[in-house]
Amino acid sequence: MKKQSTVLRQASHISKRTYWQRIKAEKTLYLLLLPTLVFFILFRLLPIVNMRMAFFQFKARGNWPFVGLKYFRMIFKSPGFRQILSNTLIISFMKYVLLFPAFVIFALMLNEVRSFRFRKYVQVISYLPHFLSWVVIAGVWISALSLGGGVNQILRFFGLDTFDFMTNRTMIRWILMLCEAWRSMGWDSIIYFTAIISISPALYEAAEIDGASRWIIIKHIIFPALIVPMITMFILNLGFFLNAGFDQVFNFSNQAVESTIDILDTYIYRIGIEGGQYSLATAVSLIKGLVGVCLVWGTHVFSKHVTGTGVWS
Repeated sequence: MKKQSTVLRQASHISKRTYWQRIKAEKTLYLLLLPTLVFFILFRLLPIVNMRMAFFQFKARGNWPFVGLKYFRMIFKSPGFRQILSNTLIISFMKYVLLFPAFVIFALMLNEVRSFRFRKYVQVISYLPHFLSWVVIAGVWISALSLGGGVNQILRFFGLDTFDFMTNRTMIRWILMLCEAWRSMGWDSIIYFTAIISISPALYEAAEIDGASRWIIIKHIIFPALIVPMITMFILNLGFFLNAGFDQVFNFSNQAVESTIDILDTYIYRIGIEGGQYSLATAVSLIKGLVGVCLVWGTHVFSKHVTGTGVWS
């Protein structure tokens, strides 16, 4: 036993030494990774520690009195909270569920483009909106959809009725979804396109020799290769289901449609940043985080049970 313990300690020492040697050998890569690590530590890990503020009354000076579930009761008793939660769920459903197949379909369509040069052109054009801020995107869409915008000018040219899309409560959620699709279509399809091009050419050759049509190849070769990334991305997206996109909603909001697209994040901004009710805002954020974790875990367990595949093994 003593000899075995000595061998284990030596193996552990060698393993640690090898580990630090690898880090030293690849120090440039780790230095490039350092800003990302600092970002996640400052803005992801440290805020978790201060989630305790949801159970305490925040004071700029002195100790924080413990209030238990006071702020959670205030949230659920708030008359407007039900409408805000409903807006969040509807907008998130439209973005994360209704739009989800569009990214897969775009990757399939991109793979069917035979011209390599034209495919690269389409990829670059579709990726560009992802790198624009929501301030710029909102400015473009508001200018196009306002009363004097390009869309209404086209309608006026054909003698059709014009109206302000951005103040229409019925259409504003669909506008948010279409805007999200325009911004994310190319970028979010990358993982699916990568899965497609990683398929072995031998499978295509064998299918063509057997006389399979293009639709059969897509159905039995390409689509099965997309199942795992589709499940993984869908589960991960559920973790952000209560986010609904603060940047987009904040920039598209106006008094006419605020009640229709007011979501949890804008509610947190109003009561926390503008109203100074930090404990109440933290309680709402904690609810969002817990629901997100439960959704990811529940969907992962369901996926493992049904398909044998989840986010992690």
